[in-house]
Amino acid sequence: MSAKVLNKAAAKEAKIDMIEDGRGTQAMHEVVVAIRAARRSGSANTKTKAEVDLSGAKPWRQKGTGRARAGYKSSPIWRGGGVVFGPRPRDYSKKVSKATRRLAFQKALSERIKAGDVLTIDKFVVPEIKTKSFMSILKKATDAQKVLLISDSFDEKTSKSARNVKSVTLATASDVNTEQLLAFHKILVTQKALEKLAERTSASAKATA
Repeated sequence: MSAKVLNKAAAKEAKIDMIEDGRGTQAMHEVVVAIRAARRSGSANTKTKAEVDLSGAKPWRQKGTGRARAGYKSSPIWRGGGVVFGPRPRDYSKKVSKATRRLAFQKALSERIKAGDVLTIDKFVVPEIKTKSFMSILKKATDAQKVLLISDSFDEKTSKSARNVKSVTLATASDVNTEQLLAFHKILVTQKALEKLAERTSASAKATA
């Protein structure tokens, strides 16, 4: 099951709308930053003086001790007290327009094709649920260390055979994103997936990159 390098001529024949000029670099940056920001849990949290579990009693009486006045033990100046301006749960996600996402996806795919990093294959099917079988088929297509395998869909045998291979990621043509296109040494695409990628790079595409 050999793979062929997808060159510019073959990409245009497959109706992939490639970017030939310098457009899209900023869009790629914005989309990758947004994708990574969306993965942040934003769960970092500290307790304020109102939330710490301490007594509300004064540590000592107001006058006559010679020490400074103190109103409560949960004050931020005390050990174990509340935290001033500490991190609070927040949403790190960023909004990116559909047009920008499409442009970024188109740019990323174009750059990988021009670099000769995109390979095409008729289909990718593993006959049995076995990691060894999966790797055997993959190595016939490419010997790259990190591979992104894109197909229109994956059957159970292929998905389960690949789940223990950390250097390979499976992605459907409708779900693969800009960050994934940039993160792997080689991209292996099936013929049916190539048709979907062509749809996503077209001017009328509304897919999320």
